[in-house]
Amino acid sequence: MKKTLLVAAMLLATLGLKAQTNIQEMYDFNRGHFTTTLEMFKADKWGSTFFFNDIYHPNLTTPTGYYTEIARALNFWQDSKLGALSLHVEWNGGQFASNAWLFGAEYFLHNSDYTNTFTFELMYKEIRNLNQIATDYIPLQFTFVWGMQNLFGVKGLTFSGFLDIWGEKQTWRVEDNTALLGYTTEETDWVILTEPQIWYNVGQHFGCENLNIGGEVEIAYNFAGGWKEFDPILGNVNKGLTVAPCLGIKWNF
Repeated sequence: MKKTLLVAAMLLATLGLKAQTNIQEMYDFNRGHFTTTLEMFKADKWGSTFFFNDIYHPNLTTPTGYYTEIARALNFWQDSKLGALSLHVEWNGGQFASNAWLFGAEYFLHNSDYTNTFTFELMYKEIRNLNQIATDYIPLQFTFVWGMQNLFGVKGLTFSGFLDIWGEKQTWRVEDNTALLGYTTEETDWVILTEPQIWYNVGQHFGCENLNIGGEVEIAYNFAGGWKEFDPILGNVNKGLTVAPCLGIKWNF
């Protein structure tokens, strides 16, 4: 769920620029696989469009799954006093993920020179499992996206990321030898996911401004997509906190 380009998207829209695209290659140390991410943003007179696509592969040649998010911000009043407020519609889904539609609003904040930017989103979320609308959860999602340029005064050092909190019914099987079936079940109603990233524009030192090195840490709580393996007896074992560090490179087009 890499939403870090949303910060750049809002900044580009504010500065009147039109598009930005990047590609990232990350190695996930816990899952032991690579993730290729393509991100794109384009602004227009009616708002902006953003999408990213994650492709998972155990090596650099064999894809094993994918995940996609595409979002549209609608803002016909960009030059008014409410220019920082936009309507928001979004779709999420993937090969091994539930599909979801989100509808709501987003609000953009920044400092005087736009080196620090923050976006707040509050959305209604409709989750579909196997084309059936889920009904046993709280249909809300809160998202916070941030970006900090030239961190600590270091040119080219960027700290960015997002925090998602949403309602979704998650059920786990917990091993219990005293139970009739050998396990009991536990449930939760909320999921938390954050992916802070840090990048350094190493290419600035040798005439290749596009090249960045860095990584991210996926920190999740009760997240079904966590890095722990699926247990065929106990079910999804990602209950509680999971932490997955990644190292990678990014190329800005």
